[in-house]
Amino acid sequence: MHLLRTQPGGFVPDDNIADLGQTPAELVILCSGDSSLALLAEAARQLPDDYPSLRLANPMQVQNHASVDLYVDEVLRHAKVILISLHGGIGYWRYGVERLMELAARGVQVILVPGDDRPDPELSDLSTVPGVERDRLWQFLRQGGLQNALQLYNCMASRWLDRDYSWVEPAPLPRTAIYHPRLASAQLADWQAEWLAEQPVVALLFYRSHLQAANTGFIDEFCVRLQAQGINPLPIAVASLKEPGCFTQVEDWLDEAETELILNTTGFAQSSPEAPHLRPFRRNVPVIQAICAQDNEPAWQASEQGLGARDLAMHIALPELDGRIISRPISFKDLAWRSERSQSDVVCYRAQPDRMDFVAELARRWIELARLPNGEKRVALILANYPTRDGRIGNGVGLDTPAAALNILRAMQAEGYPLAPLPDTGTELIQQLLGGVTNDLDSIDQRPCHQSMALEEYLAAFNELPQENRDAVNARWGTPDTDPMFRSGRMMIAGLRFGLTFIGIQPARGYQVDPSAVYHDPDLVPPHGYLAFYFWVRKAYGAHAVVHVGKHGNLEWLAGT
Repeated sequence: MHLLRTQPGGFVPDDNIADLGQTPAELVILCSGDSSLALLAEAARQLPDDYPSLRLANPMQVQNHASVDLYVDEVLRHAKVILISLHGGIGYWRYGVERLMELAARGVQVILVPGDDRPDPELSDLSTVPGVERDRLWQFLRQGGLQNALQLYNCMASRWLDRDYSWVEPAPLPRTAIYHPRLASAQLADWQAEWLAEQPVVALLFYRSHLQAANTGFIDEFCVRLQAQGINPLPIAVASLKEPGCFTQVEDWLDEAETELILNTTGFAQSSPEAPHLRPFRRNVPVIQAICAQDNEPAWQASEQGLGARDLAMHIALPELDGRIISRPISFKDLAWRSERSQSDVVCYRAQPDRMDFVAELARRWIELARLPNGEKRVALILANYPTRDGRIGNGVGLDTPAAALNILRAMQAEGYPLAPLPDTGTELIQQLLGGVTNDLDSIDQRPCHQSMALEEYLAAFNELPQENRDAVNARWGTPDTDPMFRSGRMMIAGLRFGLTFIGIQPARGYQVDPSAVYHDPDLVPPHGYLAFYFWVRKAYGAHAVVHVGKHGNLEWLAGT
């Protein structure tokens, strides 16, 4: 068994001894939630110099018996007062609680409270102080916020550490609140006074627990990034969107502010399986899921999977049930700073400005799309095509993709989108597509091409890619003029236009290689013809929106995804 120093936000394996590296103190506060520890560390910065010595720690970092014994011997047995806030009850730290009871028998004041809002008599009744005193400390922690944390410190020092600080009872924090970085209690009018006329309002929903933990720095940064995109932000802290009272208040603010888009950082889904057709919010605006990753950034960067299982479930799989638009992580949980006073590492959500910029721009684009008259919108519908035989264009198990695409086009036509006369059937749509260039290399030279991209235009777009990417494409597929989609100085684009609306055939991932590698190999870089297709859709055609119709295409298998 080895003695190992703990790492911020990490845990030592069970077959080793965890050493928190702390020295004794009069007051020790143990919290199994990092957000509570971050709040207490922040509040400790404002304590007077003569405040009793203080240590903060997460009991989950000292799990096995040897680790607990070491921490008891080095720190806990020297304390006068120990407060522990524990999630999950005694069973999650049973041996640690047993050792605390031994210290209580020797005269140490030991106070045990739940780590959430649910009473836990089995845990709390072990406390050595009266119930009213114990529950007061519990409420200081549960209500959260910087002022409640300071009052907790003052109360504990005055009650059990021979100090005479003034303090007040815990102040409740609203379940739903408009947040402003420069105001302790904000109203909608406070933001409205700062907003710029004609700019869209975007609601930024985040968990109330961030407000409770004074962990709002990443929200402040996100608001700045939104403002840089010409957006008026409206940050709203919410305990849970599943609480009827919270949800009603949020909806009222969304309507009053005439919100044009919602950025949601809360997890899970709102929709009910019993009523999947109902829109979660009554306001008919896009909802983008901005991800607050629970992992740290180095682990995310090193992982081939990317986000961990918790984040994939909470922030991608379940929110998709609501029809939310999934974006990307805008913050990671990581070491923020070292609290020397409490000898603890503060772990909280840290902003990722470049990824915030991406999401802010995405929000602006969705708003611009909604504001654009339907008659001016350019929409591209892309049909999957693999294997790359003509008979597999738009195929899908249990789905008539051509007929579905035609239904979409007719619905768009009824809403005033720019469409020319449409084919009568899905079969006729496919026949018209087969009248031009497809991915079939055997007949590609005999078919006309209805749209293309000049080689110099393609190279200009290609050269915007990082050098590493360009080198990989050229090394695997050669130069653009050797690509099968190259003809007479231009890169051919498979598809047809009906008015201003484009129906495209998704290009092949590669040529003359093992089909399974073409479709599902994440290390296979796309050929020039593939890049030219999407460059044309974005730059030449100028699509406002791209819709991949039918079964999943091959875009998600590209290198780096």
